[in-house]
Amino acid sequence: MTDPDAPTDADAASGASVAGSPEPAASEPAASEPAATDAAAEPAGVPTMFDVARRAGVSHQTVSRVLNDLSGVAASTKLRVEQAIADLNYTPSPAARAMAKRRSGSIGLIQAGRPDYGPSSAALGFNEAARDAGYTVSQASMRTLDADTLTQAVHRLALQRVEAIVLISGEREGVEVLHGIDAGVPVVAVASELEPGLHRVSLDQYTGARLATEHLIGLGHREVRHVAGPADSMDAAERRRGFVDAMREHGLDPREPIVGDWLAASGHAAGERLLDDPTVTGVFVANDHMSLGLLAAFRRAGRRVPDDMSVIGFDDIPEAAYFAPALTTMRQDFDGLGRDIMATVLDVLQDEPSAPDRTARVPELIVRESTAAPRG
Repeated sequence: MTDPDAPTDADAASGASVAGSPEPAASEPAASEPAATDAAAEPAGVPTMFDVARRAGVSHQTVSRVLNDLSGVAASTKLRVEQAIADLNYTPSPAARAMAKRRSGSIGLIQAGRPDYGPSSAALGFNEAARDAGYTVSQASMRTLDADTLTQAVHRLALQRVEAIVLISGEREGVEVLHGIDAGVPVVAVASELEPGLHRVSLDQYTGARLATEHLIGLGHREVRHVAGPADSMDAAERRRGFVDAMREHGLDPREPIVGDWLAASGHAAGERLLDDPTVTGVFVANDHMSLGLLAAFRRAGRRVPDDMSVIGFDDIPEAAYFAPALTTMRQDFDGLGRDIMATVLDVLQDEPSAPDRTARVPELIVRESTAAPRG
């Protein structure tokens, strides 16, 4: 287990943001629903709180409550946790235990990855909701995500005595790293893929992608291609899955997607590739920035949108309505996502046994000028 008192000179820049009243609005950090996993094998290295949780078949928040002698844990559950601690010879960090018993009125926020419109907007919504709940936000940001930097950022925030930590990052690696960090406080992550044992919040990327694909199919398109986001993105994977399922349900061939990197240049490259395939009449692009590049490639080649090719994007960034032509896209409620994150944090801190599922906000289809029925 990493010592949270160790120096943590992370590359991440951290500092307080979003002022609010320091009065906390919730009780001690608390357990969520038990993890539905059987006892795990002996850990390979120094055991962590997560190893104890897996062995006892509970969440790591429940382990934290037992360690800190907090109420709300059934006697039988407490015995299982204590037995797991003894079996693994687990020794909790004194600093983490001490911090868990103190209240700071502060939540930690980690933003990892490019400062794109979606994550930045979700962070703003979260900050506003935290302020409304009487919390301040201590924030750490990193342009690229790696395990060491993220671990150091978590420990830096823990040393600031935050009551919970939030991660906003679409990369799968970030969630995987969180599973192995003993932060001593609850952790909530934006994760569109199912992550057992983790408090997660997300927008419904899968259903949004199905709606985007079905919009093109409903217009009469049968040769539809997908320009996907990067392989390490959970959102990209869910959008790809939605595209494939929608195509198959309509008896159509979901051809292998062209993979981009969320940036307009990769969308432009994808557009140039699609120009060589005259059978394609519709394209579902995994975000609006790549759609912008795709439209530019078609325009320079004399391919008219939507007369020759229909294009639908995803996100509805503010500029999408001013593309040439105006982009049909899926609008995501990023502000609502940010507020859902804070609502989940409050549920966890208040030990809500059946907190509502906040992974079901479905993006809204916004029809503009870039989609139409195929000619002929």
